[in-house]
Amino acid sequence: MTALGPAGLAVLLARLTGIAEEMGAALRRAAFSPNIKERADCSAALFTAGGDLLVQAEHIPVHLGSMPASVRAAIDHIGDPGPGGHVIVNDPFAGGTHLNDITLVTPCHVEGRLVGWAANRAHHADVGGAAPGSMPAAAVEIQQEGLRLPPVLLSDGIRAVLLANSRTPQERAGDLDAQVGANVVGTTRLAELIAVGAPVEEVIAYGERRMAAALEAIPDGTWTTEDVLDSAGPAAAQQHPVRIAVTLTKTSATNAGGTLTFDFTGSDPQQLGNVNAVEAVTVSAVAFAVRSVVDPTIPANAGSLRPVRVVAPAGTVVAAVAPAAVAAGNVEVSQRVADVCLAVLAQALPGRVGAAGQGTMNNVIVGGRAFVYYETVAGGQGARPGRDGMSGVHTAMTNTLNTPIEALERAFPLRVRRLRLRDGSGGAGRWRGGDGIERDLEVLEDVTLSLITERRTSAPWGLEGGGPGAVGENWLLPGGDEAAAEPLPDKITRPLVAGDILRLRTPGGGGYGRQL
Repeated sequence: MTALGPAGLAVLLARLTGIAEEMGAALRRAAFSPNIKERADCSAALFTAGGDLLVQAEHIPVHLGSMPASVRAAIDHIGDPGPGGHVIVNDPFAGGTHLNDITLVTPCHVEGRLVGWAANRAHHADVGGAAPGSMPAAAVEIQQEGLRLPPVLLSDGIRAVLLANSRTPQERAGDLDAQVGANVVGTTRLAELIAVGAPVEEVIAYGERRMAAALEAIPDGTWTTEDVLDSAGPAAAQQHPVRIAVTLTKTSATNAGGTLTFDFTGSDPQQLGNVNAVEAVTVSAVAFAVRSVVDPTIPANAGSLRPVRVVAPAGTVVAAVAPAAVAAGNVEVSQRVADVCLAVLAQALPGRVGAAGQGTMNNVIVGGRAFVYYETVAGGQGARPGRDGMSGVHTAMTNTLNTPIEALERAFPLRVRRLRLRDGSGGAGRWRGGDGIERDLEVLEDVTLSLITERRTSAPWGLEGGGPGAVGENWLLPGGDEAAAEPLPDKITRPLVAGDILRLRTPGGGGYGRQL
């Protein structure tokens, strides 16, 4: 029995979710970097006193699905730091994603009693490492990717260490201050709500009931699929496909509604490269796929995820162990894990899943004198039953925005020479996949470029007879000369000189259904 009726529960859920949304708004407005302020590369959530996910804002799936593991690590390693205290962590092997994503966890107290936690995660454009942007394409161990912080109390000393390791310390200071401010907003609002007796944990029970009801629509059974990453890195020995396999099993005997088990046994071992996802990233991709397909209106909390089980063998590309490099695990492996989860759910629930989206975040990192620019670039969405895919959008595990050209050119010595849809790159079908984009980016001073991209060899798949989307392409135009254009590999770190142009042609989405 619940103490709240349907209307009261809906109001409470809306108020809690509104707090998380307000946290995100505060973080973006106070941030220094265009990556957070303009692209919204940040996420926020609230947790119970015990560390269970309570609510999240609809921010970035790869952040949010893995954040509970960071909160759990913070509680286990530090505990309650007391009023005004914060725990900071970016360690991928302690619930993080990759080193750029810094998580801040803050306790909430009412009359001296711990009643919950606020947490946010933001992508910092540079945290040290072998190349600007902390995502060197050739990294084979995590130490090459930058500063790694296990869960520790945020202090002036830790802050100084972070700033000393970054190529852009002033920007890091501003973004970190914005994260602190966002959590202060969250804990203040949550304390106000709990102080008047709001039974916040009822929303977790509600989430569990909703998911149990939704799972009844899935028949018992087992389904299997697999897909590949294009490569493990830029070296010749790394230019081979990396397999990700999943088996979905639905069983009804264990609990109301049943259990969904995603078993990644059979996926390739972790790679000597940076296309390695830690387990928290894989769990986040599973959570995204389940909510998207089963019922997107189910609140994302600890209750709704209880019937979902993930088996990710340690030491594989979907559950890497230290000291593996993991920068691309967060941004690219997560996309392919989402793809295989959606594909296997399409077998269990025909007609409920669209074709594959572009399947990559198209990561572009450019670093020069005292600046680091980072952006993920949009592409095509897969077509859906009854609807064409959208063009030029971020898909699956990223929910960020394109950096506005005016903001980009104001902040960095870069110039966007061309930005248009890549006409015809979406897959054919009764409903067409969305088109990718084509963008020419000129560098105005000598810089270091890193590209971490995928779907340059393997195409986004179509569904129910639909055709695949076009693969992506990376090109360098030295000095802007079209006649001298040279293809770039899917992953690379290399110098550019002033006047060079990077041309990125992003993948289209798969088509859905046979053409009539």
